[in-house]
Amino acid sequence: MDKLTKLRIKMKDIGVDAVIVLDELNQHYLCEFAFTDGYLLITPAKAYIITDFRYYEMALISANKGFEVLTPDNRAEFLDKALADENCKRVGFEGGSVSYDVYRSYCDKHPHLTFENIGDTIELIRQIKTPDEIDKMQKAQDITDKAFSHILSVINRDMTELDVAVELEYAMRKNGASAFAFDTISVSGDASALPHGTPRNVKLRDGFLTMDFGAKFDGYCSDMTRTIVIGKADAEIKRLYNTVLSAQLAALDYLKEGADCGEADKIARDIINAIPEYKGAFGHSLGHSVGLFIHESPRLYSKGFGRKLRTGEILTVEPGIYLFGKYGCRIEDMVAITEQGIHNFTHSTKELIEIE
Repeated sequence: MDKLTKLRIKMKDIGVDAVIVLDELNQHYLCEFAFTDGYLLITPAKAYIITDFRYYEMALISANKGFEVLTPDNRAEFLDKALADENCKRVGFEGGSVSYDVYRSYCDKHPHLTFENIGDTIELIRQIKTPDEIDKMQKAQDITDKAFSHILSVINRDMTELDVAVELEYAMRKNGASAFAFDTISVSGDASALPHGTPRNVKLRDGFLTMDFGAKFDGYCSDMTRTIVIGKADAEIKRLYNTVLSAQLAALDYLKEGADCGEADKIARDIINAIPEYKGAFGHSLGHSVGLFIHESPRLYSKGFGRKLRTGEILTVEPGIYLFGKYGCRIEDMVAITEQGIHNFTHSTKELIEIE
């Protein structure tokens, strides 16, 4: 079933005659074309991309062929006519991303229409990825894996955390990334205990170096984390690293269609908390969904008991241990849920690597 059909079924269930789509990620998802000026209009019979001349030709070439691309001089008049042609009076909008001012302006310009909040209807449809979306995310992750291979070939003690981040980003761009999925994290020494630390212009510190980074391919994100060691890994570093790895592998082994989001988190968390020194040191959720946006739903977290995973959902699996003031470690793969288990997008080694 295609995306427009899924949305039209939801429209009928909700009781709206049409939907106006203003969120740029939802626009990209539905029409498969990214633009920043205009809206989508979905009615029972038609689908429109309303934009301006800057995007017209590109949309004709690249957008989903189920959409008609138009550049009306007066968008409000077009909306009224298109809705009147199909006798549409109840129009859905994305309440979670549309500001109150924008909502009021539509109400004021179209007093004969009723605008109704459809909440996260489109985001819920986005949770199950199509084969085409999964292919794009695999390409994004392949780029990210190549960046990790590149950094291992050039990294040395004279580099700064910022140097490492720049090299990762250079390699992603060089290998085909259209953008970065998020700000690259590259933190060493005691800063590796900061889950979302910012790369500093300081030379790499001994201990863990955590690198969390991702590429975008045709709008779709990848997300991975690898932690290596600057210097020689002592027994405690090896113990901490192997504990994180054991937690991740156990969670990965559990995941499949029907697996419980809360139970997945508990499996990894229990392994970490079983060691007294690490109890409570895993302070974030086990993972989150990924797609056009880096943090989507569902999530693998302790409050997620009862939420069952479905084939086609994409999750990160990223346990970590953070000993503040000392160091921290996280290992992250991105996976697709299948009936039998998972498809792991991430192919980079998880062996403990030392840079001496």
